[in-house]
Amino acid sequence: MSPTEQYYEILANSIIKGLEKRGMEGAYFKTSKEAVAHVLSMLPSKASVSWGGSITLEQTGLIDALKEKDLELIDRSLATSLEEKKVAQQRAFCADYYFMSTNAITADGELVNIDGNGNRVAALICGPEHVIILAGMNKVAADTDAAIQRVHTSAAPPNTMRLGLHTPCSQTGICKDCLSPDCICAHTVITRFNRNKGRIKVLLIGEILGF
Repeated sequence: MSPTEQYYEILANSIIKGLEKRGMEGAYFKTSKEAVAHVLSMLPSKASVSWGGSITLEQTGLIDALKEKDLELIDRSLATSLEEKKVAQQRAFCADYYFMSTNAITADGELVNIDGNGNRVAALICGPEHVIILAGMNKVAADTDAAIQRVHTSAAPPNTMRLGLHTPCSQTGICKDCLSPDCICAHTVITRFNRNKGRIKVLLIGEILGF
């Protein structure tokens, strides 16, 4: 085991303890392949599943794997109009399983997410019966202040570029705390406790994933 692998595993164990005291479940996997296999083993046939926009989910191969299973997919990317997209987003709140990543996670198990439209953080807070979060160890921050800073400096700028949005950070790479119409930092949600035990599960992966 390399020093980095050892560090990830030790740090993940600390985070999992933090998650547990906050009413969430945690698990650590060395690779995306192992994490995806675990997810697939959890899903009953015909379950309804949906997901929020996430580079991590794409990089792990989870979305492609879900499409190969006998599941009811609620996939807003298939919408051909804004109305269809809105309907898909609303249906996602009733899904059996909702998948997402997290913009950051603190060493003590707090989740920090910053959204533009808010549908992803809304599903995290309330709606789907189960929320499964996949996150690379690069998402770990010391505390909530560091986590928010991480999102503004390391996650939001490349995401605006990926989405073709016109914000100051997409032009300079630096957060300007903007109020642009394209701002993707409209909603900041810190999940410090989960009152519905068993609903939120966090799968930490010993890889660099997402932004």
